[in-house]
Amino acid sequence: MSLNKLFKATLSAAAIFAVAGTAAQAEEWKFAHEESPGDVQDLYAQEFKRLVEEKTNGDVTVTVYTYGQLGTENDITELTTAGAVQFSNASPGHLGTFVPEIQVFGVPYLLSQDNEVNKEVLSGSPTIYDGLSKDFESKGLKLYTMYPEGEMVWTTKKKVTQPSEFDGVKFRVMTSPILIESYESFGADPVALPWGEVYSGLQTSVIDAQVNPIFFIESAKFYEVTDYLIYAGQQQYTTTVVSNAAFYDGLSDERKEMLKEVKAELDDFIYEAQEKANAEALDRIKKAKPGIEVIKLDDEQRAAFKKASAGIGDSLVSEVGGDTEEVLNALRKEFGTEM
Repeated sequence: MSLNKLFKATLSAAAIFAVAGTAAQAEEWKFAHEESPGDVQDLYAQEFKRLVEEKTNGDVTVTVYTYGQLGTENDITELTTAGAVQFSNASPGHLGTFVPEIQVFGVPYLLSQDNEVNKEVLSGSPTIYDGLSKDFESKGLKLYTMYPEGEMVWTTKKKVTQPSEFDGVKFRVMTSPILIESYESFGADPVALPWGEVYSGLQTSVIDAQVNPIFFIESAKFYEVTDYLIYAGQQQYTTTVVSNAAFYDGLSDERKEMLKEVKAELDDFIYEAQEKANAEALDRIKKAKPGIEVIKLDDEQRAAFKKASAGIGDSLVSEVGGDTEEVLNALRKEFGTEM
């Protein structure tokens, strides 16, 4: 994002703030995320807002900005580093240009199949909060928390239960070397396609498949142009919440303690909220399209995909360098997913 664009975005944000207004003498914090109202990141942000305002007796107000209001995913991260936004969500894929090592969360089968394990690691891992957090701070960001938004589900036009059945399937991926290599290893033919063209691409068979959490598949209506929903356990969509480092460091000890309490409460809240949101989305999909087939791969079937993609971590280590290997190995041990 150029300085000119950043300036314009900041002015735009300032205009919005002026129109919205704030409570008399209240301190305002801005929280921007990547999703639409009612999606998982919005559920987190709205509960963050409620808790902060409650715990400060209204001395702090939180203004939440949803997808597109302050620009793209990269824009809101840059606005956070610049201090125009105090808190924001960002996925590891988008954060890769800021903190390359965070891309380890794109490695297939890194997270546990047990969300209690994932909660323990993502909310308190020393590898993340004592190690990776320093890389965030060097970029002007404070890593506040991480959480998964739900399993990444394949939508396909053919039944896929083993790597060989991906042969010839044109699979939409974001423009990311690790994602492209991952789906090549699974046996698919990766196609980098802009987000705005995914629905029409599925509709016209420019692509045959894509991947997203089920709540997003439902809200984007991808189920309308697919035949199968396949749960392969390869990944959960994992997001971070970051703060402007200078802002966070300048908070009083009382405010920092309050934010620790809020984080602890949200660590429990968001796992239940995302599970409910995804379950309800799947129910709505089944009602809207009764003929759609939902497939959950068993342990043996998942093991075949895990084996096929076993070299992806090594490829990422070679590509990114730094302490990526140490981070990846430490997280695999914490998640209990060593190869």
